[in-house]
Amino acid sequence: MTPTAPPPAAPPRPLGGVATGLALVLLAVLVGVAAQRVTDPATAVTAASSVAWNGHTTTVAVTADGMRFHPDRITVPAGDRLIIELTNRDRRRHDLVLATGPRSPMVASDGAARLDAGVIGGLVEGWCSLPGHRQAGMRLTVTTTGAAAAAPAAGPGHDAPAAGTAPAIDAMAEPGAGFTARDATAPARPAGRRHRVELRVQEVQREVAPGVRQRLWTFNGTAPGPVLRGRVGDTFEITLINDGSVDHGIDFHAGALAPDEPMRPIEPGQRLTYRFTATAAGIWMYHCSTMPMLLHIGNGMYGAVIIDPPDLPAADREYVLVQSELYLGPDGEPGDLGKMQAETPDAVVFNGYVSQYAHRPLTARPGDRVRFWVLNAGPNRTSAFHVVGVQFDTLYREGEWHLRPADPGAAQVLDLAPAAGGFVETVLAQPGHYPFLSHLVADAGRGARGTIEVR
Repeated sequence: MTPTAPPPAAPPRPLGGVATGLALVLLAVLVGVAAQRVTDPATAVTAASSVAWNGHTTTVAVTADGMRFHPDRITVPAGDRLIIELTNRDRRRHDLVLATGPRSPMVASDGAARLDAGVIGGLVEGWCSLPGHRQAGMRLTVTTTGAAAAAPAAGPGHDAPAAGTAPAIDAMAEPGAGFTARDATAPARPAGRRHRVELRVQEVQREVAPGVRQRLWTFNGTAPGPVLRGRVGDTFEITLINDGSVDHGIDFHAGALAPDEPMRPIEPGQRLTYRFTATAAGIWMYHCSTMPMLLHIGNGMYGAVIIDPPDLPAADREYVLVQSELYLGPDGEPGDLGKMQAETPDAVVFNGYVSQYAHRPLTARPGDRVRFWVLNAGPNRTSAFHVVGVQFDTLYREGEWHLRPADPGAAQVLDLAPAAGGFVETVLAQPGHYPFLSHLVADAGRGARGTIEVR
């Protein structure tokens, strides 16, 4: 009997149970790509072209694991109907969307779903629709044998750039009269040796430069997140609550422990408790640990933990400056992962806003000893912190004293790779305005600059 053109199939559905899902996966693994005669054509659909259904169905097992689809390329005879049995072995939920329209439901960890891709007549592109997953590599291609390759049906996808263009940042622009810079004053060291902190994942729209807004993923509504502080030997108990729309996790560099459970991603509405003991001094980064990590850090999910060295003397002023980069998406939307991957930032900033301390200077009095804690949150650029008009008589970087006031030398820059941190000190003897910047001068021009006003 000659096959006839089939009507549209029912929408994809989750598999009916764990046993069914496992049986289908094992079958696909054993036999690979299985082609078979279908006697009921009513369940097939036409996909990438108008090619007629040939009466055959190909069933393929695809596994989502490690932010990849396995296999990520499927080849079927032109005219075959394709059924994809999707199993999620990752610790995060995923789906599979085809450019031609069919899509699976969202599949939880260890779950499975069946996707009817329809009749395949040419190249079809597929991807996971969660933010950043497609650009991070969760892509799949379906192609045919026995027919000339057609241009792929690519489709926009959930993760493609949104309509509109990213706004331009003027790093010299003056903020509005009502602008308040983030308070850079270092928090006082809290009393006690156990610190309980609640961090909520919040998606917020924030101004990041005059007239420019971005939808940020944050801890407690700010980027960077709250600065925490303690001493060597202190215990931190962090409760992470995900009030966002996608899964998130957290990684504290100030602790040393197996990441499997405390750093696992949690879904919206979930919470976890992360406990660590600070065993070493320094200024440490914390950040979202969920893949693609680049997108989560680049879109605002980072902060600092100060663990004071045991012999840290007092300073008249202590400031915390967290350097990071901005990779703008369209106005009011999350950052652009493609720009992050290409390492082409729109701005480089201290404490989340372009050139904010150039317009709202930090302050000191003549003769003050000023300590600058600096963390480079990256995610990509090196920092070279410098203050114009002074030399540093103290330099502490990555857990090591490199210079103290009694030493004969002095330093001009605190250089920090991404995720590195330290502090420098100087005495500001004379009144005046002392610019500070990253001495990667291109980044100073992008907004990594400010001023200390001494009066």
